[in-house]
Amino acid sequence: MDLALYFFVPTAIAAALLANIGIWSPRNGWMKISAIVITTLFLPLAYGSISELMSRPKPVSLEWARRAMPEAQLIGASLHEGKAIYIWLQTPESPEPRAYELPWSKETAKQLQEAQRHAKNAKNGIKVRRPFETERDPLQNMFYAAPRKPLPTKQRTREVPLNYVRPDTAG
Repeated sequence: MDLALYFFVPTAIAAALLANIGIWSPRNGWMKISAIVITTLFLPLAYGSISELMSRPKPVSLEWARRAMPEAQLIGASLHEGKAIYIWLQTPESPEPRAYELPWSKETAKQLQEAQRHAKNAKNGIKVRRPFETERDPLQNMFYAAPRKPLPTKQRTREVPLNYVRPDTAG
């Protein structure tokens, strides 16, 4: 909700400035009152629209600020055939996941389902290659199963190995 506040405050200031200009302009009283009424109607509508948009998936074509992101972690996906592919992504720079909408593509849906099958068999997650890029390389899959993390390296000890001594030969 913090992000909505950063967008709403400048909107409210701009609306207040426009109402102030309308009030102090050399117009009749009816125009000045209508400037105040329109401003008071505009503020809750602007806040409501911003908060409503926060609950909707954002089209990836509108994500211009993160266009150069090389990859993201796919948390969930929903296919709506003929309409859209809805994905939930965890980006490296943001701790909270975000919902996005991809335009429907039969090829992209096949890639997603294949990546889900491979990730389930390998018991690891799914990565999305260049999730916000509009022009895609047809030779590279957008979705792929994340490679397995290597096992931690074993710590070698430089101790002398144990030698077994039979009890009957000892001492």
